[in-house]
Amino acid sequence: MDTTADPGAARPASSALTERQEARRRRILQASARLAGRGGFDAVQMREVAECSQVALGTLYRYFPSKVHLLVATMQDQLEHLHATLRRRPPAGDTASARVAETLMRAFRALQREPHLADAMVRALTFADRSVSPEVDQVSRQTTAIILDAMGTPDPTPGQLAAVRVIEHTWHSALITWLSGRASIAQVRTDIETACRLIDHTDPGPGGAS
Repeated sequence: MDTTADPGAARPASSALTERQEARRRRILQASARLAGRGGFDAVQMREVAECSQVALGTLYRYFPSKVHLLVATMQDQLEHLHATLRRRPPAGDTASARVAETLMRAFRALQREPHLADAMVRALTFADRSVSPEVDQVSRQTTAIILDAMGTPDPTPGQLAAVRVIEHTWHSALITWLSGRASIAQVRTDIETACRLIDHTDPGPGGAS
């Protein structure tokens, strides 16, 4: 298991990358997803990721100090692509809670199609320590944005944000229990739909939709 970090490495911030650096980062994330999709967490070895993405190993560590950093960033990247797909084909439910439940089940089915990749990313989130907080925060923000878009709520109230946090926790927990074989897809759907009903008990924001 290759989780060794280079403590002296200075990571380039993704928002400050040049076009060439962004292309390099994209190749790294694609290589990570391919390797994880084939063999899960243990298949993602930093040296092999470097070879597959055609970057030097030292360069890879400057972008991602460990495998956990890399796989959490891979999850954020996968969620970003999912968000773009959802914007092109938004959920059609009559209520905010129904739209969010449909959206999260679509996200779940997308992960279900690549269980090794899903397992690798979720395991990385579970292993993440404080040093991975920026990457974990990006995953959380991306998930929150997906949920708020489905709700149709650009300006959420504190109560709505609290409900979103509970829904997000439930979704991640449902992924873990399904991946470990402790929950069926039907149980996952029930848990997600139950959590999403919290939205119906919050006050709508100025731009909210019920």
